[in-house]
Amino acid sequence: MKNIAVIGSGTMGNGIAHTFAQFGYQVNLIDISNDALSKALSTISKNLDRQVSKGTLSETEKSDTLSRITVYNDLKEGVSDVSLVVEAATENLELKLKIFKDIDSFAKSEAILASNTSSISITKIASVTGRGDRVIGMHFMNPVPVMKLVEVIRGYATSNETTEAVMELSRKLAKVPVEVNDYPGFVANRILMPMINEAIYTLYEGVAGVEEIDTVMKLGMAHPMGPLQLADFIGLDVCLAILHVLHDGFGNPKYAPCPLLVNMVTAGNKGVKSGEGFYNYANGVKEAKVASKFSK
Repeated sequence: MKNIAVIGSGTMGNGIAHTFAQFGYQVNLIDISNDALSKALSTISKNLDRQVSKGTLSETEKSDTLSRITVYNDLKEGVSDVSLVVEAATENLELKLKIFKDIDSFAKSEAILASNTSSISITKIASVTGRGDRVIGMHFMNPVPVMKLVEVIRGYATSNETTEAVMELSRKLAKVPVEVNDYPGFVANRILMPMINEAIYTLYEGVAGVEEIDTVMKLGMAHPMGPLQLADFIGLDVCLAILHVLHDGFGNPKYAPCPLLVNMVTAGNKGVKSGEGFYNYANGVKEAKVASKFSK
């Protein structure tokens, strides 16, 4: 597999495209928005510059990486001649089902179709295609060029051949693939999101403030980032969507999202990407908000 298509040029999509291109793959980066594609190429270039400044990449390698990325607005044109399609669109079931139904029609019959979903059922996604054996989850971690883990999720019909091909491909990207089965939240978010949700409840119930909760988890549990800051980094809307998947999928009230999280997302406070979450990010400076703002 040397020709790859990535659908969606946001944070995850541009990171996935960056990584594949850096390791010698020809990448078709697809998005309906020209502005989003331009922003993605600019982000990739800046991230490559960071690697050059650290001495982990040469200027020539940076140029070669960028030369391997071609942008497309047209889905059919972008996926028609690739061996692997990685979908990295918004974490929305209906959108993903539409995308997979379309790419099943447009991509080569032997192409593998992968989703970067962090929680949505691969089996459900595969059900709208005619190639369930070649549909798989390929869940990269953010930031993609830096993080080593790839969660490889087998749908109910995913074949051994498809799974092994994606596991081997992940290794060729200098990643560590971990095979998991298709249940709500997989492994990463089934464990992570209840912890984040409990941290939000701890804040909501007035047990401690934002910085205090994050400090306990950083210094006491050796987490590199506190759960509330991590939620801001992931996106509070994404956290809420994943908790809904867990709650709906298992029918267990322990996965019910904290009312504070629901209110914050409803108010448009989605974390870093909106400039405000549990912290304020005005002018690129992170400042914790007053605890009383969050207590019930």
